Amino acid sequence: MNVLFVTSEAFPLVKTGGLGDVAGALPVALRAQGIDARLLLPAYPDAMAKARLSGRSVALGNPLGVGEARLLEGEMPDSGCPLWLLDCPPMFERSGNPYMIYPGYDWPDNFRRFALLSKVAAMMGGTGGLMQWRPDVLHCHDWQTGFVPAYLKAWGARHPPVLFTIHNLHYMGLFGTEILDLIGLPHWMRGIDGVEHHGLVSALKAGLQYAQAISTVSPTYADEIRSPEGGMGLDGLLRLRGDAVSGILNGIDAGIWDPVHDPCLAAPIDAANPDPGKTANKIALQRRMGLDPDPSRPVFGLVSRMVEQKGIDLILSAIPRMVQGGVFLAILGSGDRHFEYELNRAAAAHPGHVAIHVGYDEALSHMIQAASDFLLVPSRFEPCGLTQLYALRYGSIPVVRRTGGLADSVVHIDHDPEGTGIVFDHPFSDALEWAIGRALALYDDKPALEAVRKRGMARDFSWNRSAKEYVRLYERLTAFQP
Repeated sequence: MNVLFVTSEAFPLVKTGGLGDVAGALPVALRAQGIDARLLLPAYPDAMAKARLSGRSVALGNPLGVGEARLLEGEMPDSGCPLWLLDCPPMFERSGNPYMIYPGYDWPDNFRRFALLSKVAAMMGGTGGLMQWRPDVLHCHDWQTGFVPAYLKAWGARHPPVLFTIHNLHYMGLFGTEILDLIGLPHWMRGIDGVEHHGLVSALKAGLQYAQAISTVSPTYADEIRSPEGGMGLDGLLRLRGDAVSGILNGIDAGIWDPVHDPCLAAPIDAANPDPGKTANKIALQRRMGLDPDPSRPVFGLVSRMVEQKGIDLILSAIPRMVQGGVFLAILGSGDRHFEYELNRAAAAHPGHVAIHVGYDEALSHMIQAASDFLLVPSRFEPCGLTQLYALRYGSIPVVRRTGGLADSVVHIDHDPEGTGIVFDHPFSDALEWAIGRALALYDDKPALEAVRKRGMARDFSWNRSAKEYVRLYERLTAFQP
């Protein structure tokens, strides 16, 4: 079976969040299951520099009226997974974040940029295709690829089924209705039964409306988005789609996230005896981030986008009491300027106890996972979350709110003898402070702490498990195709 992954990012070519990790790792796991999975993504400068390009290309002409485009054939630099980069310099030859001019300000022509990606993917899936390879399934990811099934629907030709995966329903790809003319989609798609959402065009809704199947990145999140509380106004459509909607928990790349062989760590962490490795990495992190050199005290880590969804305001409220309790807090991430400013203020107010690195640093994220005793994930909602999966693998005990993929992947230690973390229910500062207190009580009970660490490290969250579920979903989608 041939599967084309259509995505706006894929690690290690380009990554802004969990989508990049998924798109970089899941195709590799699918290939291990016998699926011929290949990638299509834009030819951003970083992607062009990092991909192993073969030199072969296919000219596409000017499919959207925004400039000449071509497909560049190549491979992923780490896995050898086949890929095509969609090269259109007026659209994609831009440095930095692939979606924003600078934080908080999207490129104003994003609708054109990702409509071009979607149209080319639809062309590759259409009868005859563009390459000497034709997909049996088009697997599209998030709003940036939501127009793929819309183009196929508009053209009316026979085509392979589309699976549309929601990584975060919050990002809907909203634009004015005038874009339909500009990207070549028919007027009859305008309206509540088409792509209209509160008077705007939603690229994400296009994917939900016209894809043959919809998946999201955890079973609990699949339930949450079909409720008025979690559906962002799309819950009615998602309920209407019925059994076409499912949830498959994300996995992690166990080769990249390997606590024994990770080159980013100061020392390996052995699942049979985690404490020596954890302590060595804690000392190294304290030195690197300017925390007081005291490995006897607990370290809490935060590796996150700094946005309201992630509960950053809850952490800000908890910091004074955390410091009073003698803990260290190591923070990595970026996002809303307000949260960056307030976290920097907290670090300045509590030198040696709170340290922050604003930005993206892959090596430091590995180090924080390895050095932390506990990892904070107090999200208001969380489609899946990968950081808690990395934490479990590295012996860092997650402190999470019971929502989405956090609920599916972390078991509260007080509710189950096989518990792997601290879980709280409500997105309030006192609930988080209770969870931090419970974590500190666990830290003082060294045998119990070690047992929880070992149970977490023993859990299998590799992509092999998830890939098998995707294969079954692909098989159902193609079972009745001519």
